[in-house]
Amino acid sequence: MERGNSKHGPRIDDQMSQEVSGLVQGPGTGGSRVDEARVPEPAGEDQPEATTAPAGELRSGAPKGMSSQDVERRSRFGRFITMTALPGDRDTLIANARDNDAPDDIIADLQRLPDGTQYQTVSEVWAALGNKNETTRW
Repeated sequence: MERGNSKHGPRIDDQMSQEVSGLVQGPGTGGSRVDEARVPEPAGEDQPEATTAPAGELRSGAPKGMSSQDVERRSRFGRFITMTALPGDRDTLIANARDNDAPDDIIADLQRLPDGTQYQTVSEVWAALGNKNETTRW
């Protein structure tokens, strides 16, 4: 094995020193720690954009039996029904939702509930309106 001189010359040594200065000295020196060769290029004209959920929906922790959209819709619905209205019937829930400035679509949904039925939870109200709740985990 032949060992030669490892010194490149003053100009090349200075250039190599500047290339690693961001790594050695940290980001406070104004240099970037990102190697330009490692930055991904944007998708081409006929290629899809990169996504964090290539199979469709993000794994958001939605319970079994519900999609993340179902969870978001039920959460929005539940924001306008406070615990003081439960247990309660249709009229109690509508009055409570109006007191909480519920939008018209929430009031219209509550008006579809059958009269005379007592609801213990927002999930029961949600299910009575024909929506999905999570399945029981055993």
